Parts: sequence; structure tokens; C-alpha cells
Amino acid sequence: MLFIGVALAIAVALALLVSADAGSLVGLSQEQTGQLMPLLVIVILLVAGLFARSRFKVFDLIGNLAIWAVIFITAAIGYAYRDDISGVASRVFGELSPGTATVDGERGTATFRARRDGHFPVHATINGAPITTIFDTGASAVVLTDADARAAGIDMENLRFNVSVSTANGTGKAAQVRLKSIEIGGIVRKNVRAFVAERNALDTSLLGMSFLETLTRYSVSSNSLEMVD
Repeated sequence: MLFIGVALAIAVALALLVSADAGSLVGLSQEQTGQLMPLLVIVILLVAGLFARSRFKVFDLIGNLAIWAVIFITAAIGYAYRDDISGVASRVFGELSPGTATVDGERGTATFRARRDGHFPVHATINGAPITTIFDTGASAVVLTDADARAAGIDMENLRFNVSVSTANGTGKAAQVRLKSIEIGGIVRKNVRAFVAERNALDTSLLGMSFLETLTRYSVSSNSLEMVD
């Protein structure tokens, strides 16, 4: 019990040290150190519990202390480098799922990785529906397949397919529409001009210039596509 009291006293003293503008600890700011205090208290209490249990041998105690020390240090390092770790995780996820954006909120960018065939799939939310498109600067506008247009809530019965378009499947007809919204990696655009292709005229919806030209910038380098809001 005496050790537990001493441990709590140490924890309180450290907390007061932080709140009294006494400087930073282990390279962290006062705010960051203060946020780590609850974890430190938990570690101290666990160690105190180990001391309180007399059946633990000295080497067992040292081993458990070492384990908790590693856990604490790992948690501290992970917290200090959380932004870098998050960026690495996003890049790895982008490689595993090319159509998913790696978003940088501070810069207002969304980055995508190319598939092995060199195309850039882009997961978009169109009129609230999740739709996978292909980045295509050769398309003058966003072009939706029949199935994707239905998923986006477009009234297919009243469309007039009177616009000639060229697709990978040859020449076809499309109907002009206005999309309420397109959201890609946090970039949102309203009232976007688009086309709906006839059934079986298109295999995958295209992310064309009617969306891309609204961006501040977009660039393709190597196997990376970056969009800037």
C-alpha cells in the first residue's frame, strides 16, 4: 500500500509539473505530455500492483516491468509520430485499394494509385451513391453507366439518348443530365454536367472534364494521381 501511495504522489507531482509550465518531457510538448498522463498513471498502478503481490519473484517482477516499459515507450513514440504513421498507413491502403483516396486535409488533396493496367480507378460518391469511376481526361464530362445512373437515383425513363459518344465498345448514344453532387476524397462539387450512356454502351463510369476542370489542379506522375480542391 505504501508503494501505491508513493506512485500516485509521483503521478500527481508530474501532472502539476506539466500544468505549471515547467517545460516539456522526452521531447513532447506540455500539451502532449499532459495527454499522456492517464496512460502513465495506469502504468504506475499496474507496477504498484506487481510490487504488492508478494508471490512474484524478483526476475518475474523485472520481466513484467520491462514489458510495461516497452508498452509505454511504444505508446509514447506512436503518439509523437501519429501523423507520419497515419500517412504511411494511408499509402499502404492506397496500394491495396487503388480507388480509395489518400486524403491530406491540410493541403486539400486526394491522391490515388494506378492499377496494374495503368488506369486510375476513383471511388466517388455521386448523388449519395458509392460509384467507382475511371479517371479519363479524354471524356468531356462525367459519364455514367446505366447501372450507376440508376444507383445515383437518376430517372432513366425520361432521359433522351440523343448525344453521340465514343466508348471502348464503339460509338453509342448518351443522355445529358445534371448531377446533384459528386464527392471524391473530401472534394465536393454540386450541379455537375454529366452524361448517362445507353445500356451496355459502357463498362465503367468515367470521371471526365466536367468534374476535373473544377479542380484547382490535377496531376499524374508515375503511378500516382493527385487532385487539389
